[in-house]
Amino acid sequence: MLKHPFFEKVREVAESSQTECYVVGGYVRDLILNRESKDVDFVVIGDGVSFAEKMVKTVPGCSHYGYYANYGTAAFRFEDLEVEFVGARKESYQSDSRNPVVEFGTFQEDMERRDFTINALSIQIYPQFGLLKDPFGGIADLEAKRIVTPMDPLTTFSDDPLRMLRAIRFAAQLQFHIDPVTLQAISDQASRLSIVSKERIVEEVNKIILSKKPSIGFKLLFDTKLLHEFFPEMVALHGVKEVNGIRHKDNFYHTLQVLDQIALLTDDLWTRWSAILHDIAKPPTQRFEPKVGWTFHGHEDMGARMVPGIFKRLRLPLNEKMKYVQKLVRLHLRPMALNKEDITDSAIRRLVFDAGDDLRGLLTLCRADITSKNEAKVKRILENLNLLESKIADLEERDRIRNWQPPITGEVIMETFKIPASRAVGEIKTAVREAILDGKIESDYPSAFEYMLEIAKNYGLKPPVN
Repeated sequence: MLKHPFFEKVREVAESSQTECYVVGGYVRDLILNRESKDVDFVVIGDGVSFAEKMVKTVPGCSHYGYYANYGTAAFRFEDLEVEFVGARKESYQSDSRNPVVEFGTFQEDMERRDFTINALSIQIYPQFGLLKDPFGGIADLEAKRIVTPMDPLTTFSDDPLRMLRAIRFAAQLQFHIDPVTLQAISDQASRLSIVSKERIVEEVNKIILSKKPSIGFKLLFDTKLLHEFFPEMVALHGVKEVNGIRHKDNFYHTLQVLDQIALLTDDLWTRWSAILHDIAKPPTQRFEPKVGWTFHGHEDMGARMVPGIFKRLRLPLNEKMKYVQKLVRLHLRPMALNKEDITDSAIRRLVFDAGDDLRGLLTLCRADITSKNEAKVKRILENLNLLESKIADLEERDRIRNWQPPITGEVIMETFKIPASRAVGEIKTAVREAILDGKIESDYPSAFEYMLEIAKNYGLKPPVN
């Protein structure tokens, strides 16, 4: 099973030092499932750091060596592998912390502390190379596509609450089911997630988002109430209200459908986050109007304003990634609102200018946002989006609007009227830009200059007479 040449090198070092050694955990699981894995964890009976140091000294190609004294682990890179060595250990936990007290232990104790049976598989490197060990029935659970803890799940999750998120992440990634007793234990221990850092939480959530069908994970997060512990805005999307027999759709399950559909179109994490957040402001903007039914006016603008706060609380990056998601949330209704009659050059020019380099992501979100069960409606929207994309390509070829800048700059305005920088300069510049985007004037210097002279009259400005 262990065909990579690195394992033979580990065997040689283990034999020379007479050290019992195993490859364990996810690498073995993925090997059995025929999934590619580049992360390899080894357990040695003894000092894992000393063993790693021998590897680095005797095996050419080991790089970026580092060790973590508190946990007795050492890691390095070998070619395409990320490798970690640790001594067999046992752990104990305090009720208010997920950081364990670590002691040397037996191999059996090391396997008992593993999170799930499918991760408690091992292959011996030395003394018997290639011997598969399965102390808790992990192979049977792989065959049954079942996630279950090797020990009492209440203790497993109370000791390390992050394991609850890992269970759901594996369910989403592998499309496995969680054993009913294990699943109930997650619900019972959900409040323990409060002692886990947001960084660790969002690391697991991002892996769920990047799975082939993210809704599997989010439904489990909601049903176990783990989602309630860290993402109340998404929980608020759940539910349906009814007035005068008129109901709105459940925006939580709509969001999950959009997320699954966007997962078929892109692997980009942040475009997928835009699917999660595109309707996040529907609960606070929800109104019932007797003549039209349920409305969510302005949810796109309020949702965009909510994005920074959500990113900050979840410890997501407050950089261009956040701004990208924010822009897609703000603009996600714009392409959908255009029908055949509205797809004018000026409407396209404004959309492309406002979306800029993020237009492709925006159109991807719009396609994923089509969740109607009305086939005729879906067909009509898709035809409009296809027409819009073809017109965008044609317009961009003609006037390269995505990188377009108005021909009248602030410097031109100040030089023409011999005035310093002021509010009036900014407003005149904006008026010229808007006139071009709205199709009132051509996007050339003479037309824009003439329009600038007209607008400037409203401010009592005219070029000085030479």
